Amino acid sequence: MNVVDKIITLEQKESVRLDPDRLGGLCGQLGDANAVDVLCRTIEELALRLSNCDRFWRQRDWAGLRKCAKSLVAIADQAGMTALARVAGDVVNTVDAGDAVATGATLSRLIRVGERSLTAVWDQQDLSV
Repeated sequence: MNVVDKIITLEQKESVRLDPDRLGGLCGQLGDANAVDVLCRTIEELALRLSNCDRFWRQRDWAGLRKCAKSLVAIADQAGMTALARVAGDVVNTVDAGDAVATGATLSRLIRVGERSLTAVWDQQDLSV
């Protein structure tokens, strides 16, 4: 038997949680048109910060990574992206613990959850570019 035959590919699927009450409350407060505008800007900001977190990781800029992940917690929580907020908080905790291996693993999870969360909000609001 060839060693290559024993390789198993793991597919990582992350579940996301959106708080529909938060998203609905936003529409109630701002009206549909303004809520869509705010959500579009929020999605853009979250995508930028996810990219910045990855950049800070690659540069080994722990203070920058911590600050960026901490800001993701606040923004995601405000937008009703509970899973994203929780995982971003986990990244902050691993940075605080000084555990580079755990930070790398948790950051990878943050990026996966972030991408799925952004897609879920986009799909839920039926937004288009």
